Amino acid sequence: MSGDAISPKGIHHVELLVGNAKQAAYFYRKAFGFSQLAYAGPETGLQGQASYVMGQGKIRLVLSTPLTPEDPMGERHRLRGDSVLDVAFIVDDVDRQFEHIVDRGGKVAREPYDMTDDHGRVRRAKIYAYGDTLHSLISLQDYKGKFLPGYKTQRVAEPSFGLRAVDHIVGNVEDGKMNDWVRYYEQVFGFNQFLSFDDKDISTEYSALRSKVMASPTANVKFPINEPADGLRKSQIQEYLESHQGPGVQHIALITGDILHTVSVLRQAGVDFLKIPPSYYDSIWDRVGDINEDCQAIEELDILVDRDEEGYLLQIFTRPVEDRPTLFYEIIQRCGSQSFGKGNFKSLFEAIEREQAARGNL
Repeated sequence: MSGDAISPKGIHHVELLVGNAKQAAYFYRKAFGFSQLAYAGPETGLQGQASYVMGQGKIRLVLSTPLTPEDPMGERHRLRGDSVLDVAFIVDDVDRQFEHIVDRGGKVAREPYDMTDDHGRVRRAKIYAYGDTLHSLISLQDYKGKFLPGYKTQRVAEPSFGLRAVDHIVGNVEDGKMNDWVRYYEQVFGFNQFLSFDDKDISTEYSALRSKVMASPTANVKFPINEPADGLRKSQIQEYLESHQGPGVQHIALITGDILHTVSVLRQAGVDFLKIPPSYYDSIWDRVGDINEDCQAIEELDILVDRDEEGYLLQIFTRPVEDRPTLFYEIIQRCGSQSFGKGNFKSLFEAIEREQAARGNL
């Protein structure tokens, strides 16, 4: 079976396990401009769990909370805090994909099963990735509903902040495990290595990391995988692994077509971003050259800029959105460039280290 045949066609949704899904839904509405689209819980026939579907552009976040202490997901939340549980893939044929995954050594969380309601049938299976992160495999060919069976429309609209889609999702794994997971995504999901960065690319005076970017054959799904590297102090990856109690999703990058507008309204809504020192901009415009956006506004908003042979990109990173220094978000605008801002790694890493030092974890 070819890589194109076994690879996911896109991301259907990202599910976060949280302590209070109702409050989290309010946060994502007011802070990030998501609209609430649907709900599933005891009232809709889903026992032991409440889930809210949040949408903006093509992005779908599912915020889920276990309702009983004996629920296994309750123990996961106690251990990891609010974190990404499932990055669900759209596939053409769940059973065929599942058979391939099992044959190639994929770790099964749940075998294929049907979800049904008045709008039709969805076929689904669940596969483990790093840690206890899941990849659901979802086929929607026989379903006419708006999301998934069992969810009832419960719309609470908010003005969009201009977020369009998921660009990439970054995972953190233990030292020495990155290449194992690179091979796993190659063999099991048919991904290719898109880019790689070593500890010379991503390092500061105190710490370093290594990263490899895995992508589906069409590059519509990208998964960078990070591991800590030796340094004088604790790296941001090691801090994450300790706070999350193991591997997991570090950040989700969301695409916007107008980063100046998006970041402005995010800031007005109270979203905190990493602070970039003014000295970053002393030489950046000589390196990057002319761009279409207002350079002064970029500096005022602490937005990072990088250029490669294909074009340029603009990016900015939130502080962690939980009390634990784990999950955060990246807002990115691509103007031709399909890379990951290599020229910004040092400045970004130093900004994160300043946050670590403030927490006493550097």
